[in-house]
Amino acid sequence: MSGKETRTSGKTDRRVARTRDVLGDAIVELMQELPFEAITIQHVLDRAGVARSTFYTHYRDKDDLFLSEADEFFQRMATSLYRNHEGSNRIAPVHELFSHISEMREFYRALVASGKIHDLLELGRGHFARGMDERLATIPLARHIPPDERATLAHAFAGALFSMLDGWIDRNPRPSPKEMDALFHKLVWSGIAGPTR
Repeated sequence: MSGKETRTSGKTDRRVARTRDVLGDAIVELMQELPFEAITIQHVLDRAGVARSTFYTHYRDKDDLFLSEADEFFQRMATSLYRNHEGSNRIAPVHELFSHISEMREFYRALVASGKIHDLLELGRGHFARGMDERLATIPLARHIPPDERATLAHAFAGALFSMLDGWIDRNPRPSPKEMDALFHKLVWSGIAGPTR
């Protein structure tokens, strides 16, 4: 591949990323203003300033846009400890996730009202289970766990995390994201025994 093709590809990639970002921002904003079923593709296009043909180049419909946006968010969040080379024994960025959700409470409520919350939480659990499985494989305290057992534990921990999030979001007063991180990891490490002999 020539240098010119690479530069063009880079420009194209940036343009695609920017288009996807503005469309994602548009659907998130609109969901805080209108019921999901009332949002039309035209609403999204007007808010994003994007042509209809461009929208359909990237997405099938508004559900595809919403789930793609959520998928990217959870993928980035679930792998953030690994990408940031964090040296702690945390297996998930709980503090970061809860902080973000706290800032987006109105959006969260809109998701509940739209019936989309279950799709979102299922997507999040899947990403976090994979992220925790990978993270457990790299933490010395958990290296003794066989891979199949590790995957099972990661799925259980992801379920517990999202259950904690669900109970926390509307609690008042509620523990801070930092306290929830400590509580979650206390649960994790109390559930992981040392090597059996």
